[in-house]
Formats: sequence, C-alpha cells, structure tokens
Amino acid sequence: MDNNILWSLRLGFSSKEAKAISDLGLTKFLEKSFASKVKNEIPDFLANSPKTVDDFKQLRIQYKTDGIEARKKLRIAEAKVSLDMKTSWIEKMRTEEFPLREKMTCFWHNHYVATFQKVKVNYYIYQHQQILEENAFGNFRELTKKILKSNAMVRYLDNTDNKKGKNNENLSRELLELFTLGIGNYTEADIKNGAKALAGLGIGEDGAKYRRALEDNDSKTYFGKTGNFKSDDLVDIIFEQKEIPYLITRKILAWFIYDTPQDALVKYYGDYFREIDFEIKPLLTKIFTEEFTKNNAGSKIKNPLEYTLQLVSELNIENVNPKTIVSFLKEQGMDLYNQPNVKGWIGGNSWLTSQVYLQRNTVADLLCSGRGVNRKAIKSKEEMNDNNRKINSAKIEWKNSGNNKQIIAELKERLLYNVDEATQKDFETIIKYDFNPKAVNADQVVMRLVNAMVKLPEYQLI
Repeated sequence: MDNNILWSLRLGFSSKEAKAISDLGLTKFLEKSFASKVKNEIPDFLANSPKTVDDFKQLRIQYKTDGIEARKKLRIAEAKVSLDMKTSWIEKMRTEEFPLREKMTCFWHNHYVATFQKVKVNYYIYQHQQILEENAFGNFRELTKKILKSNAMVRYLDNTDNKKGKNNENLSRELLELFTLGIGNYTEADIKNGAKALAGLGIGEDGAKYRRALEDNDSKTYFGKTGNFKSDDLVDIIFEQKEIPYLITRKILAWFIYDTPQDALVKYYGDYFREIDFEIKPLLTKIFTEEFTKNNAGSKIKNPLEYTLQLVSELNIENVNPKTIVSFLKEQGMDLYNQPNVKGWIGGNSWLTSQVYLQRNTVADLLCSGRGVNRKAIKSKEEMNDNNRKINSAKIEWKNSGNNKQIIAELKERLLYNVDEATQKDFETIIKYDFNPKAVNADQVVMRLVNAMVKLPEYQLI
C-alpha cells in the first residue's frame, strides 16, 4: 500500500487526504490539521431538547400533568436527536478537509466514555463532545480537569449520588483506573479519599458544580499528600505520579498505528510526553513523523469507521445515507455515544470476529452493487428509484490504459496491505490477460475485482 494512502487512513477515515499528505509533506499536513476550527454554535437538532435547570423543572411539571405519555414522547424525541447527533458527526468525519481533529475527538470519546444510554440528556452529551473536540490537541491534564466537571461524566459515573458520609466511588475509581494511571498504580485508600474529594460534585448549568450541603471539606490524604482537595487538586496530584504518561501513550499508539504497541515504544513516547508537560499536539507530531518513516503497514485492524468510510470514499458514493452508516457501525459494535461499558471499545481483534467479518462482506456486496447498507430499507425497485437516499451510485476510479496486471497493481496499491501469489492469481481470474479496458462492461469487471479485494483479510489492515 502507498505510504501516503496508509497515513491518510491512519490520520483520517479514508484515502482522500493522501494527495494532501504527498503535496504538503506530513509535517505541514499536521500543522493544518491542528489549525482546524471548532464550531461552537448549538446545532439545530438540539433546539427543542432540554438544556437548562428551568427546562427540567418544566418537564417535571409536565410529567405530573401528562404522566407516562409525556415521558414516552420525550424518550422518542430524544432518541431521534441522538441519531441526528451521530449522523451529523459522521458527515463531519466524511467531509472535513483535515479530519484528524474528528479522529482524535473519537479517540477521547472512547477514553472518557459517557453514553447517551446512561446519561439520557443529549445536551449534556453535546457539552461533553464539545470539550473533547475543543481540547483534542490541547493538554491532557487540563482536559482531564474539564471532563471531571462535565455534566455527562458526573451523571454517567454516578457522582450525582456521591455525597459526604455516603460516598459513591465510581468516578474516583475510573479517574485512576481508566482515565489516567491504570490498574496497579494506586491504592484503595486513594479511591476512597478521591471519592470524598469529589463528594457533592453534581449537575450544574454549564458544567458540574459542587453543592455546599453535599461536599466534604474535611482533610483527605491522596497519594501521600494531605489537604481539603477538590477535583482539580486530585488531577494535579495524579499528574505528579511516575506512571502517568504511559496508559495514554499506549492507547494513542493503539488507536492510530499498532494494535499491540511494544512496551519500549510506549515508554519512549511516554517519557517525552512528561517532558513536554502533557501537551498533546507535540506528542502526536513526534509519534506520527517518526512512525511515518517506518515499515509498519498492516499493524492495526481497521475499526468500523475506517472500514466503512474508506469503502464509501473509494466507491465515490456521494449520496449515501449517514443513517445507514450509523446502522452498520452499530452492528459491528461501534455505536457512537453508546459504548458497551465504561472501558469503551476494545479495538484490535474485537473488530474482526467471524460475525463482524461476515457483516463487512455483506456491506461490501451492497455498496459495490450500488445498493444501500440496510436491506430492510429497500422494499422494491420502484421505491429505490423514487428515493435516491436508498440507492448509491458506486463508481471506482481506475486507469483504463493498462493491461490486466497493471490495473490489478494500481488497485492493490490503493486498497491492500499485502497479498500472496495465490491471491494474485485469483485476481487474474477476474481480470484476465485479454481484458479490454475500453469494453462497455469494463467498469463492472473492475468493480467485481474491487469487491473481491475489500473482502480479503488484507483489506482489514492498515
């Protein structure tokens, strides 16, 4: 696979940035990616969703009047808004000129997990997402502080139930186990005292706030330090610990390049991360520019986003319904805003179980044949023709001036990590030596080849 295509997939979701990487050079490409802007205006689909304390007071009054029916209507309405949030994000991933910010936001989304299924308030999920997107290339310590004070996070990890004398330890535990240090680098006493420091931190208007009647202002001991600590203090103390850089550098390497990064590499980049005071931008620059020069293709299994959006891009499908992409991602276990648990998507081999592999083959058939992802949405040929959101015009770009081996080589360079001699012969049974690239059915023959290629294990790797 061409190295620029490989890194376009790693730094985005398809091969469409390969030319920019080639033309600009990786360093300049990264600079432009880091300079991408974040839109702060509240999207239209959130217009009627509850946002303020007054909104929720009005809902409680409405519940008393309308009862169960009112709650059911709100659940249906908010489920639709949640779907709109997913489709909107997928469209941003597909259309951004420099999609690295969206890919990094997705990384943080899977690190600081807070699901709609548990939080149940779309506006809180939106606020949480904005923190991640705005700080995607910022400072890890400061991002952690902001996330701790996210309404979505305090609700997702039950800190709304954490009060003086009756502690809930969920947020305190995951702050150490999953967000910063990892198992084995803290004590149960640290968890208990961390929970005391977080007691009373609950829902606020623009973010989580301490409630005076519920907070604990007694002295606590945390990693050997004693004081009346609050959430920011906890984070500052955690970031003084020796093991702080390694959990996150391991996860970043796994998200972008290696499913199982070597310990030496994790330590090397982790030590550098500490030196630069946990600034994310220079860490990413160092990782990407140094790993770019290595022969490391095929070291990571594509996640469902990478698989699907690459295929849609390669087939030049402009009118694909983003809801069908949402559906396909969910079938593969990558339901945006709804990870299976606080640990998030595991990644690696979990993206290529036999069931997922079969689903990927099915979607390849549907897209390559010009149909939608969801068979149930297609009831008849007439209905397909009446609604172009249910039918896709798939078209593969290829040079029609070469012989069969040249055509195969071109597509292999774009699509595949590596193939053996037997697979090459299989390709040559689809496009034979006497193949006429000017023939009327030439595009269909090449599409059959593409369909065969994207079903190979080698296509699942980057």
